[in-house]
Amino acid sequence: MKFLDQARIFVRSGDGGNGCVSFRREKFVPEGGPDGGDGGRGGHVLAECADGLNTLIDFRYQQHFKAKRGQHGMGKARTGAAGGDLTIRVPAGTQIFEEDRETLVADLVTAGERALLAKGGDGGRGNIHFKSSVNRAPRRCEPGWPGEERWLWLHLKLIADAGLVGLPNAGKSTFLARVSRAHPRIADYPFTTLHPHLGVVDAGDRRFVLADIPGLIEGAHEGKGVGDRFLGHIERCGVLLHLVDGAAGDTAAAYRTIRRELAAYGAGLAGKTEIVALNKADALSAGEIEAGLAALCDAGAASPFAISGVSGEGVDTALHRIADAVEAHRHKEAGRAPAAAWSPL
Repeated sequence: MKFLDQARIFVRSGDGGNGCVSFRREKFVPEGGPDGGDGGRGGHVLAECADGLNTLIDFRYQQHFKAKRGQHGMGKARTGAAGGDLTIRVPAGTQIFEEDRETLVADLVTAGERALLAKGGDGGRGNIHFKSSVNRAPRRCEPGWPGEERWLWLHLKLIADAGLVGLPNAGKSTFLARVSRAHPRIADYPFTTLHPHLGVVDAGDRRFVLADIPGLIEGAHEGKGVGDRFLGHIERCGVLLHLVDGAAGDTAAAYRTIRRELAAYGAGLAGKTEIVALNKADALSAGEIEAGLAALCDAGAASPFAISGVSGEGVDTALHRIADAVEAHRHKEAGRAPAAAWSPL
């Protein structure tokens, strides 16, 4: 299935049904009068967070969503049926923005969460409401109110506990493939990874979800390389594993480049808990490993250590450090007061 993390859609709620002009006419009933019923409410357009979805690819083939209008009112004071609501299913982690791509409409994280995207129009009143002492036979009713319509942007930000960052060819995909059952593409050239990957990792009796995003280069926040578009997928992560290619040369410069890009992107990425690892230790001598770790410390990295995604050296250490950080983040999030539940209806 092709990965798609952005989509533009058009939504329109249903119009309300028209009110009815009707008069009571029954045999052997001497007194009649107006009995036109009201129109039914138009259908709402809702978004619902659903399990089993991890991409917005469905919205490439359908961009327009329109709910049904309400039924018109009828005689004998019968109200028309409400139009059926239209529910759009989106993956967990989907943010919905106005057309300006800045105004947030909803952020759906937990399965079952719902948000109102377009409210159905109210039904018009029938002539039974316009009866008065001076107008005993009103021939007036109201048309149904029109529904709402709008263009919206859907942005998917994957739900993961930890994220992998680093320059291209830093070994992120190799690391993810070693510690999980994910099968990212691995090759010996830059930008092998073109879209994010998720893997479920077991560290002893603890489990967490690890996200791998395409590599960053200097100037990614300005659109160079694949840009920083995919950094949104690690905004929700509690911890970042920063892999530095020990065989590439200047490890300190590589570390500083990624830190600058995280700071330029914003959204709190630069302030997240960071674990720094010097990767590809299997291709380095003991002296080169020591020099690389010292350079990382001088560049501002806290407690870096050496690993090898190929041989497995230091991988268990990395996993337990990530698990500890993820656990601490979960406890911190659990201690916060939950936001009040919001229902559109």
